[in-house]
Amino acid sequence: MTVMARSQLPLPLWRTGKVREVYEVDAEHLLLMASDRVSAFDVVMAEPVPRKGAVLTQLSAFWFEKLAAVVPSHFITARSAEIVARIPALAAHRDQLNGRAMLVRRTEPVAFECVVRGYLSGSAWAEYRKSGTLAGEPLPGGLLESDRLEPPIFSPATKAESGHDINVPESVVAEALGSATAKALREASFDVYRAGRNHAATRGIIIADTKFEFGYDEAGTLRLIDEVMTPDSSRFWPADGYQAGQSQPSFDKQPRRDYLASLKQKGQWNGETPPPALPAEVVNATSRRYLEAFRRITGADLPEDA
Repeated sequence: MTVMARSQLPLPLWRTGKVREVYEVDAEHLLLMASDRVSAFDVVMAEPVPRKGAVLTQLSAFWFEKLAAVVPSHFITARSAEIVARIPALAAHRDQLNGRAMLVRRTEPVAFECVVRGYLSGSAWAEYRKSGTLAGEPLPGGLLESDRLEPPIFSPATKAESGHDINVPESVVAEALGSATAKALREASFDVYRAGRNHAATRGIIIADTKFEFGYDEAGTLRLIDEVMTPDSSRFWPADGYQAGQSQPSFDKQPRRDYLASLKQKGQWNGETPPPALPAEVVNATSRRYLEAFRRITGADLPEDA
């Protein structure tokens, strides 16, 4: 599989995100194309990561199929042969589609990311260490970095096409969308997280936190959309090495985050665009982590044609 920084398909381009192009298929369907672009600290890097787009697509497909009985989703198929059968105009573009393409139902996206935190890490730990709060709401005292949070915490955030997402209290979601919608998002997020956490535990993986996106279809059904419990949207920790009170090794985008964090600490990068160049060893380490996350969670290697 060749590295693909950006797809180019003979369909109307609906939108471009940090790592995906979304194409219009018809009035009811969209095609998501996951490139090998990567981001860190909400900034897109210049260097693509080999096979990363296929991991995101195929791991999301795995979860969408596994969680179908837990929550409805926008997922239809991520099999290139089925996509070409439905969209014959893409027949000559199988090299781009293989592994990276996902056909989905159209929805109206909800304007918040639904983050579930099962462990105290990342930006949540940074805020807690400073003020004892998360999104301004108090948490119990005496917690350590990477402590398990039981029950998990629903921690919504604003969605940003560029720049940084911002953690907000659940009350902000209720004010913007109504209390019924906020409750539905919270409950669906917990249902998906618990199902995913339980499966990952059987594979020796802790899903420390993850973010979901939801949208409403024309019938008013709330559906899980975008990607699900991937290395881009989650923190995956090896369960056999877990120890509270410290940062954890992970199977996600941590190699590049660690490298970039060191540059920020040294004052060599301000965390904004343009980003610094990623060394080859960081790119390769990231690719290996993504592939290992896929293998551990699904129990199979990513196919060579994906």
